Amino acid sequence: MNHFLSADAIRTRFSQAMSAMYQQEVPQYGTLMTLVQRVNEGCLTERPALKRRLAAADELDRLNLERHGAIRVGTAQELSTLRQMFAVMGMEPVGYYDLSQAGVPVHSTAFRPVSDAALRRNPFRIFTSLLRLELIDDLSLREKAAAILAQRDIFTPRCR
Repeated sequence: MNHFLSADAIRTRFSQAMSAMYQQEVPQYGTLMTLVQRVNEGCLTERPALKRRLAAADELDRLNLERHGAIRVGTAQELSTLRQMFAVMGMEPVGYYDLSQAGVPVHSTAFRPVSDAALRRNPFRIFTSLLRLELIDDLSLREKAAAILAQRDIFTPRCR
C-alpha cells in the first residue's frame, strides 16, 4: 500500500494551507473566496451545458482551487530552501523578474508546475521574491536589514 502523496496532492494541500492562513490574517479575503464560490455555483446552475463541459474536461474539482500565492524572502539560503520545498510539490522556477529596474531591490521568479498533467490537476503558482541587500543604496538601512535577516529563521525545525 502506497502511503505517499503525489506532488500534485502536496501542492494542493500547501495552497489550501496558505489560503487558510491568509484568510485568518485578512478576513475579507475569506469573504471574497466565499463570494467567488457562490458566483461559480450560480453560474453552473444557470448554465448546465457549461457544467457538463467542465465536468467532461475534469475541471470542476479544481474550479475553486487557489491559482496563485506570493512569498518574499530575505536571503539566498531561504530561497534555496523554498526551491527544494517547491520541487517536492512538482513546482519549478519559471520566469525571472528584476524589479531593481523599477527602483525596488528585489529579484523574483514564479514557481509552478510545468507539465500539462500537473497543470490540469492543480495550476497553483507562487511568486517568490528575494530581497537583494547589495541593491539597497542606504548603507545604514542595508546593515539594519542584514542584521534582522541574520537573526531570523523562517523555517521551523519540523519543516526542515
